[in-house]
Amino acid sequence: MVVLQKELKLLIWQQEQITALQQVSLVITKGRFHVIKGHSGSGKSTLLNIIGLLDQPTKGDVYIEGKKVSQLSIQAKALLRMKYIGFAFQEFHLNETLRAYENVMVPMFINPHIPSDQMEETACTLLEKVGLQNRIKHYPKELSGGEKQRGSIARALANDPVCILADEPTGSLDLENERLVLEILKDLSLQGKSIVVVSHGQEALQYADQIFFHQSK
Repeated sequence: MVVLQKELKLLIWQQEQITALQQVSLVITKGRFHVIKGHSGSGKSTLLNIIGLLDQPTKGDVYIEGKKVSQLSIQAKALLRMKYIGFAFQEFHLNETLRAYENVMVPMFINPHIPSDQMEETACTLLEKVGLQNRIKHYPKELSGGEKQRGSIARALANDPVCILADEPTGSLDLENERLVLEILKDLSLQGKSIVVVSHGQEALQYADQIFFHQSK
């Protein structure tokens, strides 16, 4: 469970103080598909970064499993991310020099709990889980946009996190692939994962168990 309580994020740009988020309180629970909806520039990605312990709120707190984590050290946050959180991005961020299964293996190298001789098998199993069993040894340039995003989701699952944070995961996909990706994420929520999707579109709303409408101040 991730909880944000009256969180406020400030950004400084050219001596101007900009409030990106203000008075945001939400609870992310296991086994549910959450959608954060808002227009471009409303602070959705900033909110996702705070949930994912990448950004530090200037006010308010972030709790995971009942423990306040927003003030922890960088190293402690990194360990929590490894255990609890997986990320999927609109631009995929796959390493073009690595095959699909090797991209999925990357997060495993920082996890001391995954034996090195099991990494490749685990990566291949995750790719099969998202329907890429015939693309395991393909490079990203050999994959379609939808396949790249499914590979990104497989990588997000590499360390078996509790929560998947997906920032506009279907923003660059056609409708068919958008629905396929959302169906995979929905299935993961039914398997007990907490899914958080940031979106400015409408399609994701049909899959949501909970919707947060976020507007910039």
